Amino acid sequence: MIWPRSAASRVPGHRFVPEFVGLVKSSMQEGHSETVVNYRVFVGTWNVGGEAPPDDLDLEDWLDTKAGSHDIYVLGFQEIVPLNARSVLGPKQRSAAMKWQRLIEDALNSRRSVQDGEDATRGAAMDHGQGVFRCVVSKQMVGIFVSVWARSGLRRHVRHPGVSAVGAGVLGRLGNKGAVSVRFLLHDTSFCFVCCHLASGGEDGDAQRRNADAADILSRTSFLYSGGARAPGEMPKKILDHDRVVLLGDLNYRIAMDDAEARQLVRARKWSMLLESDELLLELSAGRQFDGWREGHITFAPTYKYHRNSDQFCWCADGSAIAGRDKKRHRAPAWCDRILWRGKGMRQIRYERCGGYRLSDHRPVRAVFHAVCEVVESKQY
Repeated sequence: MIWPRSAASRVPGHRFVPEFVGLVKSSMQEGHSETVVNYRVFVGTWNVGGEAPPDDLDLEDWLDTKAGSHDIYVLGFQEIVPLNARSVLGPKQRSAAMKWQRLIEDALNSRRSVQDGEDATRGAAMDHGQGVFRCVVSKQMVGIFVSVWARSGLRRHVRHPGVSAVGAGVLGRLGNKGAVSVRFLLHDTSFCFVCCHLASGGEDGDAQRRNADAADILSRTSFLYSGGARAPGEMPKKILDHDRVVLLGDLNYRIAMDDAEARQLVRARKWSMLLESDELLLELSAGRQFDGWREGHITFAPTYKYHRNSDQFCWCADGSAIAGRDKKRHRAPAWCDRILWRGKGMRQIRYERCGGYRLSDHRPVRAVFHAVCEVVESKQY
């Protein structure tokens, strides 16, 4: 190690060792300036129920492209392939992910979106490639798929992208359930997005299985160092060590309420009363499995379970008893699809269900955040 002469001259001989480190650290801080910038981050989740999207599926409404004001998109999907033995145990089926990628790109880079939602200056930037969105990182594990996109003008500030996949399905390891996590640095702030598909079911003990899945995902997920200018020790390896963390997906939490009472509230569309028995909200308020996590206020209708190509819940309207295999097909409506976050520097400004997409028995959900990023720059002398 070479000691800076200017620092050494300021330290009395008998206190050289203990005070030298502090002076060097101070000199390093003096050589850099730190500012903050704000970005709008769009986060979306959709369980597509194993359905292949039609070629003409338009995602612009869900992705809110006409607003033209989002800088980064993080999109998580569940069940992009049917969750059968072939999908879980066989070779990866890439065609479904590729098709969703194409639909995302078509929506984000539609010239109509730019012209309708952005001013002339930003439209000119689009012509020069600054407004075009580019994929930063994507990852598929069986039916779980995550895709991250950033504006071209911002892409150079997105560094060290990484992925990690953890199965939590059959035998606690197979990928029919689990999570795909992606992380990156935006300027000098680390982000991590965890796309989950947790254990299903509305019977006794199923909520505890979901809690166990979430704990397992947070514990087992680990990122490898991706190289670059930052030292390995500066890049977080675990999910909760990142500066900004978002958890999204089909978390599968249900309504812990008597069936007849739940049916009555659904008919009356009294969502706030139904939410008082929402399993995930009960977990958040108790500070157990999701201690430190936050969720925006839910004002929208349940996201599950609908008849495909319909706005009708997949539930017997007459209240007749359902038994056997048919019981699974008539599950009580619930807010299965959720977006949570933790860490300072994130402020949620929108949290919505998008009811116009009827491809599956779930409805997509979206959230928009204002995210603060630190920018550290070397001072020029």
